Amino acid sequence: MPKALIADLLTRCNFPEAGTEVACGLSGGPDSSSLVALAIAADLKVEAWHINHHLHPNADDHEHKAEIIADQLGASFVGRDVYIDTRSNIEEQARAARYEALPDDVMVGHTADDRAETILFNIARGGGLQGAAATFSNVRRPILNLRRHETQQLCQALKLDTVDDPMNADDTFARVAIRNNVIPALAEALNRDCVPLINRHGDHMRDAQAVIAAQAAALDPTNVKELAAAPVAVATEALRQWLTNATTPMTANPTTPTTACIDRVLDVVHGVHKATEITGGYRVTRTKGVLRIEPPA
Repeated sequence: MPKALIADLLTRCNFPEAGTEVACGLSGGPDSSSLVALAIAADLKVEAWHINHHLHPNADDHEHKAEIIADQLGASFVGRDVYIDTRSNIEEQARAARYEALPDDVMVGHTADDRAETILFNIARGGGLQGAAATFSNVRRPILNLRRHETQQLCQALKLDTVDDPMNADDTFARVAIRNNVIPALAEALNRDCVPLINRHGDHMRDAQAVIAAQAAALDPTNVKELAAAPVAVATEALRQWLTNATTPMTANPTTPTTACIDRVLDVVHGVHKATEITGGYRVTRTKGVLRIEPPA
């Protein structure tokens, strides 16, 4: 075991106390394999979960490799099969199916590079302050302060035969294109590693978001008069929270409304329109100064 390397990486990880039983997502790639290795080095009792999407011919081989890695590192292994409709939006469908199959308290191996990619993706799709912060609050990400090259280095040091997912080279997926094309182009244009800069921007957005969210929580997001009187940033956040929370029970795969959606709802607030459609086919209507959400037809 490369003890010095592991000890250095652990100083930047956020694992629970020794002896805790945890579930870790294990695709078999360097990031998730490093997550399992570091969790075990932190004296956690690790159950490694692999989700087989059956999206490419080597999917079963990848599951077998993941099981070998779990055994090599000393983790128990759980495999699950999921199937999705491959005719459209494969990336988001696969992600939703994966998290539905994983335990609610699962740890995943996202790194600082993943967060930088997500920040750029969210900004490009109009995700607002929340998207630009990319706080990743829904599941635990204990190695988020590590870099991708560090997880690769650790797997090489541990002599792990990790998986190379062919989807990571497919630029038709937006996140992959950002990883393989946009971030390298930014690094070349700025003549420096831009991942720390993007993540620092995310931290600033997170802090600003916390202040705005505290003010937004005091508003009634269905009350047109209160929304119209509030600062735009506060009204926008109140609507984002309301729309996200209100649509979650209606679907197994809720989607955070984009800035464009919220702008259209603000037009309803200010009387420009009486109703508007938002993400997921929902409609927001206004009656006697009160906003309501109607589910998709």
